This record gives sequence, structure tokens and C-alpha cells, in this order.
Amino acid sequence: MIEAVGLTKRYGAKTAVDQLSFQVRPGHVTGFLGPNGSGKSTTMRMILGLDRPTAGHVTINGSPFRELPNAQRHVGALLDAKAVHGGRRARTHLLALAQLSGIPEKRVDEVLGVVGLQDVARMRTKAFSLGMGQRLGIAAALLGDPQVLLFDEPVNGLDPEGILWVRNLMRRLASEGRTVFVSSHLMSEMALTADHLIVIGRGRLLADMGVQEFIAHNSAGFARVRVADTDRHGAQALGETLVKAGGRVLKEPDGALRVTGLTLPQVSDLAHEAGVRLWELSPHRASLEEAYMRLTQSSVEYTSTDDPRAELFAPEPLTVPAWEDESAHAVSGPTAAAFYAPPPPGADRPFLMPSRPADLAGPANDSEDAR
Repeated sequence: MIEAVGLTKRYGAKTAVDQLSFQVRPGHVTGFLGPNGSGKSTTMRMILGLDRPTAGHVTINGSPFRELPNAQRHVGALLDAKAVHGGRRARTHLLALAQLSGIPEKRVDEVLGVVGLQDVARMRTKAFSLGMGQRLGIAAALLGDPQVLLFDEPVNGLDPEGILWVRNLMRRLASEGRTVFVSSHLMSEMALTADHLIVIGRGRLLADMGVQEFIAHNSAGFARVRVADTDRHGAQALGETLVKAGGRVLKEPDGALRVTGLTLPQVSDLAHEAGVRLWELSPHRASLEEAYMRLTQSSVEYTSTDDPRAELFAPEPLTVPAWEDESAHAVSGPTAAAFYAPPPPGADRPFLMPSRPADLAGPANDSEDAR
């Protein structure tokens, strides 16, 4: 197990890691996530004794890395796949590491087979592709058959077959009761590989929970509704009906409606009562990427002035025809949007609701269901 308590690292006036405390338990693949500059690499270096913390401490199975006897038999790590002398052959590189730790030579050939490099074992590493270098780095991490493993971007440069292999390898290592700690920016892969997540931003802990719990906690579910194309005014009529019933609606660019505050059966019943035929009514289940972006939006160090991620957590109301008032059936000209999205979880303030007819207003306060 890896345990960090109040882990802090400062470089002059810059605090790279700030009072970070967490545990990485055996038997699970724990994903380590955070934007660039959040302190992930610094944290991993402190775990491995490569950097000394300014304050706090981190232990592996109860002891600091530097105090572990024959550490390579206890801990394996891949931090930089390029940290290999280019003139060395792959097998020679692993053999040197094995001899330093008293690991039998036959283990070198075993790990070369595990990572699929047995046929290029005598090739000099300077001729290796990025993916081959990653495989060699993983082989070095596995060399001592350790119980604790740390991987920084292990699928970088791998082809789809290699990514699947790494995913299965991580799961197998965890199923054997090992502690597996994986840092990655590839959210889709983390969603398939990790059981637990530790997320940091600007050096501070943002989340420490299971993957599904993390997604549920940091996402706003909604129903996606599409009206039959043959019904010209169906979307408008349904939108009015849903808002009157207490829902909130956002019109998406493709014409579909995003509905919160109402269950799918409620939306279906209201559409039937309004005489609107539906072509689609489906629940939206947030991805790990969406949940991650919601949580880390304020922790991103480098942000473009034109950030397409914004639509994932705070879509702007679109300009659409105004709702028809009950006393006037013809309202011309575009007005402020009458479709609205819920605020992201944990927002400092709710969205300000533009003025509109009182009888069309949604609920004053968001319910938990609306989130």
C-alpha cells in the first residue's frame, strides 16, 4: 500500500504539491488524474524517493522508499520510457538492472516475453519506437516481481493492441493483490482500467473515490429528447409543456432537447398529453471525461481563449423563437433563449434565469433530481 500524509513540495515560491493525503490500496487499479502542472509527476517522484518532500511524508508498505531493502523487489516503476541508454541492447539494459538487485538472469527473458519484446531483445534501444520503449519500461518495472507498481502514462505511443494488452496487464496485476498506481491523461482508457481514482489540481486533492461514484458525483444527468421531423412546431410545444411541468430544457444545436428535472416516464407522458410524437427519448450517462472536466475546470493551468470544453459543463442558452403566451398566439422575432441547462455540481451560484412569462417559469430552486 502507498500512503501519503500532508505531502508538500515547494520549488522556491511555487508550491507543486500542497498538503496531499491519500492511500493507494492493494487489489485495485488506482488512476491518478489531474491537468498538466497539477503535481502528478512530482508526487510520483516523491513516492519513489527521487524528490524529498518539503513537508509531510509518503510510505510504501509502511516504510519510505529509501529505507526499503532491495527496493526493486518491492516496487516497480515506469516514469520515463526514454530513460535508457540508446547504445544498449534491450536485454543488456534489463540484465544490468537485474544484476544490481540480485535478480536471476532467467527473469530478464521472462519479462521480455511478457511485454512481447523477445524477438528484438538484442536490438539497440535507440532504434526502438515510442511504443517499444514503453514496453521495455514496463518490463523493467516488472523485473523484480514487485507488489507495488507505479506507471506514468503507460499506454503512450502504443497501438490499439498494445493499449488493450496494458489494460489487461494492469487488471491482472491488481487481481493478484498488488498495488497498481497509474497516471494517465487518456480518460477513455482510465474508465476501462481503473477501479478507484485520485484526482488532484494545482497540487491539492480534488477527489478520492471509485470511478462510478466519481462520475455520478461530478456529472449532471439529463434526458435527450428528439421530436419527429414531420412535426414543425413539436419541439416548441413540448418545450413549453416540459417547462410548465417543472422541467428545464436546453435546445441543442442538432435540434434535440436536453431535459433535466423530469424523469423519462414523465417526459414520455407529457409528450403524449401534448400530442407530440417522439423519435428519441434516452438517458444521458456522463463519461469519465465529462465528469473529470467538470471537476478540474478551475484547476487547468493552460487554457485557450476559445475553449470547446465549455459546452460540456456550462452550455450557453441558444437563441430560439420566444415561447407563445397563452393570450397571444403570434410572437415574432428572436428573443432571449427559453431553454436552460442546470448548473454544474458544486457551482458557486446557480444560473441566472432570464425573465420570461411567470406561468412558464421552472422551479425557483433546483432539486437533487435536476442536478
